[in-house]
Amino acid sequence: MRSAPNIFLIGPMGAGKTTVGRRLAETRHMRFVDSDQEIERRCGVDIPYIFEKEGEAGFRRREAQAIAELTADSNIVLATGGGAILDPHNRQCLATRGVVVYLYASVEQQLARTQRSQTRPLLQQAADRREVLERLLRVRDPLYRQIADLIVDTDGRAARCVAKDIARFVGSPCSS
Repeated sequence: MRSAPNIFLIGPMGAGKTTVGRRLAETRHMRFVDSDQEIERRCGVDIPYIFEKEGEAGFRRREAQAIAELTADSNIVLATGGGAILDPHNRQCLATRGVVVYLYASVEQQLARTQRSQTRPLLQQAADRREVLERLLRVRDPLYRQIADLIVDTDGRAARCVAKDIARFVGSPCSS
């Protein structure tokens, strides 16, 4: 068992990072932060608007700044955006400042969980969502695995069960 001040959730869109993160933070009496929501709060606009005006590169710059600041905090559960691990500095911040949990979700599960979403810029204009998700997972999966302290398969699992698995791995919030 490990004990750490921060827990960072990484993984593809639709893996359940936000849902699991909220539940985990609540049960461990930690502050929950979703990096995408934090970026929106700071900018005063939603992620699709940032992508539209600044492109993915502009969004990634904002994301890197948010992750550098948030991972320096303590006693937080942080749900990152699916592409946060593309930046080497983000990976370093995540890997060295807390426990990194990769919430794995198959492409089938991602498709099911994102089918009604209108707020995912990388899927907005996609003619073939499956192809996009497969391509993203091929590129990102090795990076997720590279920094993960724990990998949890979320396919078909309730958020409370996933959160319990993570809590067991991390250990008591009061242990040193």
